[in-house]
Amino acid sequence: MSEQNTVPKAPTDFPAEAVSVVAPKMRFDTLPLDAKLLRAIAESGYETMTPIQAKAIPLVLEGRDVMGAAQTGTGKTAAFSIPLLQKMLAHENASASPARHPVRALVLAPTRELADQVAKNIVTYSEHTKLRAAVVFGGVDMKPQTAELKTGVEVLIATPGRLLDHIEAKNCVLNQVEYVVLDEADRMLDIGFLPDLQRILSFLPKQRQTLLFSATFSPEIKRLAESYLQNPILVEVARPNATATNVEQRFFSVGTDNKRAAVVHLLKDRQISQAIVFVNSKLGCARLARSLERDGLRTNALHGDKSQDERLKALEAFKRGEVDVLVATDVAARGLDIADLPAVINFDVPFNAEDYVHRIGRTGRAGASGLAFTLVTAGDRNDARLASDIEKLIQKKIQLEPLELASERPRRPERTQAYPSEGAVDSARSAPPVPRARPPRDPFFDQPYVPSADAQAAWEKQPASSAKSGLSPNIKPKKKIAALFGARRSDEAPQG
Repeated sequence: MSEQNTVPKAPTDFPAEAVSVVAPKMRFDTLPLDAKLLRAIAESGYETMTPIQAKAIPLVLEGRDVMGAAQTGTGKTAAFSIPLLQKMLAHENASASPARHPVRALVLAPTRELADQVAKNIVTYSEHTKLRAAVVFGGVDMKPQTAELKTGVEVLIATPGRLLDHIEAKNCVLNQVEYVVLDEADRMLDIGFLPDLQRILSFLPKQRQTLLFSATFSPEIKRLAESYLQNPILVEVARPNATATNVEQRFFSVGTDNKRAAVVHLLKDRQISQAIVFVNSKLGCARLARSLERDGLRTNALHGDKSQDERLKALEAFKRGEVDVLVATDVAARGLDIADLPAVINFDVPFNAEDYVHRIGRTGRAGASGLAFTLVTAGDRNDARLASDIEKLIQKKIQLEPLELASERPRRPERTQAYPSEGAVDSARSAPPVPRARPPRDPFFDQPYVPSADAQAAWEKQPASSAKSGLSPNIKPKKKIAALFGARRSDEAPQG
């Protein structure tokens, strides 16, 4: 990512101050941070700050409301969590009483995966402090989360829906919150979290510091900031909605029936060891995962119909390298921090152009290079329109390339001629007949039929009973009845 000496000014319709750019790369130890935080930062392998961190951290330490716009994978989580932890160290204590550990910082995230990722980072940064952090999200049992909240936490990371469940159950009180972070707020608005956000913010004190971080800013986000941020400073390290410069982006025109073959071809042709393949629907995600598994790839699916435990297990297996291809919906487009992910493939063009920025942001993180391939259905007007929306958003000309695929099906063997030609028919007619070989003869079956002397036709036989009695064969004999029931024999005279 190239660093600029000036920062783009805020839009004229948004009351935010422009921020002058700080000097090139700065080290964390130049910031007024506690030694315990610096130790955790060093153990995490951080030495110099990314542009968004270098600009945002000093402003957060000053207590200003900040809107941070940066590309995905540039360290936005550290940009807001490290200064907040520094400010909360004033309340650090070793008391076991939950009352001494009220919620002071609230971080809201749109998806479970992002909330879990942010929580892991904050726990890492606060490892050497006595500050407590907890994460709550849906899809899992509330009882363990309730037990953790009852012990007291200073930093609470949550998804809006599950947080409201805990608020209604009186498992957490937010009247002492001093810092609020809306992470990926544009996504929360996309999936309809605005009413939940308004309800949650109504439980918070009006005097608070609010931070808003996202890779994309829409007009709705700016209106939200106008409502809940006080004189915010707009911090941008790149043009809004820009994609990472270290990610190679290619768009291929592929037939509908050849998309799966195109994925396999790209993985083999570019020798890609691991990739995330994004689709637009849950059903398509499951079907594509099964199809790629039949092609010999170690595959797993990640979508909203899976339980949270299944989703976490799928992510951990992918991070360990046990899975080659992770087929996912947009629940994986944000918050997944996978080191050295080589490529992202858009099997379906995303419905929202902003999601394209977040999808390809899973690769090329922390300055590494990455590949982003998008499969556009040939002749599909809807795909063409969606690709045009992406082109307008990222302000780059999209070159649609054809993708040559080898035929998946082996060539059929040449069929023998089903019907003889006319010349063959004429030659067959003129040829002398070929005598057929006869089976061996059995002399027994060649003899004529000779009836037996004592043979009698079946229809000439008379019943034995009628022959003895001299009765007509049409008269049926009487049935025998058991004497046990008092029946009389037919030859027995009646008494009387």
